[in-house]
Amino acid sequence: MELVAPQAPCLSQATLDALPPEVARPGYDRSALRIGIVHLGLGAFARAHLAAVNDAALRAGDLGGGSGHDWGICGVSLRQAGTRDALAPQDGLYALALSDADEHGAPRQRIAVIGCLLETLVAPEDPGAVLARIAAADTRIVSVTVTEKGYCHDPASGRLDFTHPDIVHDLATPDAPRSTIGFLVRGLERRRASGLGPITVMSLDNLHANGRLLGEMVLAFAARVDTGLADWIASGCTYPCSMVDRIVPRTTDANRQEIGQALGLNDAWPVLAEPYLEWVVEDRFAAGRPDWTAGGARFVQDAAPFESLKLRMVNGAHSALAYLSVMAGWKTVDEAMAQPGMARYLHELMRAEIEPTLPALPGLDVAQYRRRLLQRFANPALRHQTRQIAMDGSQKLPQRLLDTVRDRLASGSPITGLALAVAGWLHFLRGVDQAGRRYEIQDPMAAALAARHAQAERAAREAGDGPAAMLAWAGEMMGAQAVFGDLGRDPRFLRAVAEAVQSLRSLGVAGTLAAAYSPRPA
Repeated sequence: MELVAPQAPCLSQATLDALPPEVARPGYDRSALRIGIVHLGLGAFARAHLAAVNDAALRAGDLGGGSGHDWGICGVSLRQAGTRDALAPQDGLYALALSDADEHGAPRQRIAVIGCLLETLVAPEDPGAVLARIAAADTRIVSVTVTEKGYCHDPASGRLDFTHPDIVHDLATPDAPRSTIGFLVRGLERRRASGLGPITVMSLDNLHANGRLLGEMVLAFAARVDTGLADWIASGCTYPCSMVDRIVPRTTDANRQEIGQALGLNDAWPVLAEPYLEWVVEDRFAAGRPDWTAGGARFVQDAAPFESLKLRMVNGAHSALAYLSVMAGWKTVDEAMAQPGMARYLHELMRAEIEPTLPALPGLDVAQYRRRLLQRFANPALRHQTRQIAMDGSQKLPQRLLDTVRDRLASGSPITGLALAVAGWLHFLRGVDQAGRRYEIQDPMAAALAARHAQAERAAREAGDGPAAMLAWAGEMMGAQAVFGDLGRDPRFLRAVAEAVQSLRSLGVAGTLAAAYSPRPA
């Protein structure tokens, strides 16, 4: 990890006054804050979104319910100690750098030091401390960003997977859970036993009806523990749905060096993000909330239309780009957007196939939204890795792409672009790009998908050459019930995906995009 200089001091409470004047810093008394928010899954996204918005509310004094000092954050790392080890010497402080380019393509950056992260826990080291924090009297919100796979559910059915090893463990080991769901239920169980009131449990992950899904997982687990506990949770706790939109790439050593130079201090784990932020959250909080509107949040009664917009337009297009780009060897999103055909493909995918499935959003200019989204993808300052977006496809595809496919098929509409996106994922699962470079498939279903891929290759060889081989191959791959459900048996979808896979195999990614999405002569 390369920092500014070995002798340079690190960012901390004691060195805040040494920051350059252009760097924003906490303008409130951190020592007066109490922890009212416990966040499970303390990754870069949460630090660039929830903590940043909460920090803006604290700086503005727009604190909402409570005494005015209730909204410090305890961040919980559910797997590894890296974030805690980096931020503990910094008193929980870190820099958030919002990066893009000006109208001439020159990079620009605004940096703020975030101060509301007061405590960082590592769950495997001390699960009891996490449970105690959830059960603490001051805790009023527990929020979650654990990615799709962190819900331990079956993506196709949406049900809690009681055979998941972490769920099996957590039902048997109440004092040392491993899963998000286990920590939530066991923490709420302690609250009830202590006579404390219910709280808000808030999902910020890219899942359809994320709050309702999280509530269903919690109640399913709680019912196995104690029906009285499940009734208590159901009657008092709330699970607001939300939509969060901000591109947050992984922090690199180059980012650390650049941000450290701007600070004049070492920051072991700064966060990079785009300036754009949209957070829409249902205003259903059991025990108060900050007024996050100061940081750009919007409170609504129903987040569902905004969720569909984000999942289908932003995440669906991002996934379509990512799988094709990894296969083509395009490492970053902006590099992919500069390739002939990619921007046009995404434009047409959204305009012709995704937008007609969106619910009404009064006041939204969807064409302008699409254009702005393509500009965001092309942001050269982020260097967002396509491999990062390509992770965990089995968990992402159902809500990002397959629900849209279902709607299109139900209306008898074409699915050419959507089929190419799905074909891109299936093609990606072979684990080697067009130049012969191997890569790891990072997915909770990786072993099962590898076995299915091998069977699909055998089925294709047995079917002979041409379309029959690709139909056999696609049929085998789309037989993965946990991902496709009954959709994999729809002959229209199967045929469209098989044709797209055949094109990717014969023409490659660039050739497929050129053949289908090159500009037509006037």
